[in-house]
Amino acid sequence: MAVSTVLAGARVVLPTGIVENGRVIVENGKIAGSAPADTPALDLSGHWLVPGFVDMHNHGGGGASFTSGTVDDVLTGIHTHRLHGTTTVVASFVTGEMDFLVQRAGLLSELAEQGDLAGLHFEGPFISPCRKGAHDETLLRDPDPAEVRKLIDAGRGHARMVTLATELPGGIDSVRLLAEHGVIAAIGHTDASYEQTQAAIDAGATVATHLYNAMPALGHRAPGPIAALLEDERITVELINDGTHLHPAALELAFHHAGPHRVAFITDAMDAAGFGDGNYMLGPLAVEVKDSVARLVEGGSIAGSTLTLDRAFKRAATIDKLPVESVVQAISANPAKLLGVYDKVGSLEPGKDADLVVLDADFELKGVMRKGAWIVEPELG
Repeated sequence: MAVSTVLAGARVVLPTGIVENGRVIVENGKIAGSAPADTPALDLSGHWLVPGFVDMHNHGGGGASFTSGTVDDVLTGIHTHRLHGTTTVVASFVTGEMDFLVQRAGLLSELAEQGDLAGLHFEGPFISPCRKGAHDETLLRDPDPAEVRKLIDAGRGHARMVTLATELPGGIDSVRLLAEHGVIAAIGHTDASYEQTQAAIDAGATVATHLYNAMPALGHRAPGPIAALLEDERITVELINDGTHLHPAALELAFHHAGPHRVAFITDAMDAAGFGDGNYMLGPLAVEVKDSVARLVEGGSIAGSTLTLDRAFKRAATIDKLPVESVVQAISANPAKLLGVYDKVGSLEPGKDADLVVLDADFELKGVMRKGAWIVEPELG
């Protein structure tokens, strides 16, 4: 027997725009097109109803690491982000020994097969020593297509993205390999020139890993990768909207030039997300989190973030004053499309999973539903 409920009265954000006093019908874990007249309704008047968030770049949370934790640790990290509205998450790795990355990919691909993860993202080891950020320089290597293929195979069909410095030897061939296998080639942790970045895009790269960070700054004589990534319609740019990684003007510049259809909000979260300040490890490197900012103990480089996507949403809608429809596009629809799961998640349309987030008028999270079950049940009235 079908189990239905109606979520009524909210401002519902659909791909076609905002519906005032809208209704979303949930039936057996899916969004339905209609419901019997006597179906119980939950009054969400004064609230926003938006699709569940999709995070395509996330290293952990809740004190747990996707890179090195046990299966239970990984599940803890996933659940932590679900509590903050991220109903779909990709597990991102940091640079490590190849054999270790292959072993981790095999372990986490099982969680992807179970539906707990939307796939795997290898951030390194194929990145530039000049722009290594919070990666162990001793473990970096050039992007040999044979080794890239080894990681793809280890993911057992769940490798979704590889970040690489495409200017390194083998970089362009690796981009072509990734494109041929349906894996996102992401340009990041790169020291590439404007022209080298253009060549990588022509070869099949489609994502800019955390734009602005871990790449040369925009220059008026040597524009570097940022200009090439912003101007090309084939590229979606990741942005970490935590107030630390980006100045608001840099975020506005990206939205202005790329447009909301080419931006994906990510967390780049590490273990401390949703957990607190303290000392952590990011791969083999020691990290200190102070005032919610993660930095390497040695050298002081920013080491991921402690961001959750509900905070990114609120900041975008309030401080950055972006239209709510644009925020939803960047935080749900665009990453879902890139990951190839937009037929299931990323918008509130009949037939899709009932993954949704309830926000109050101030964009504070009040409820989270995943596949029709409340993870955070709204306390209304």
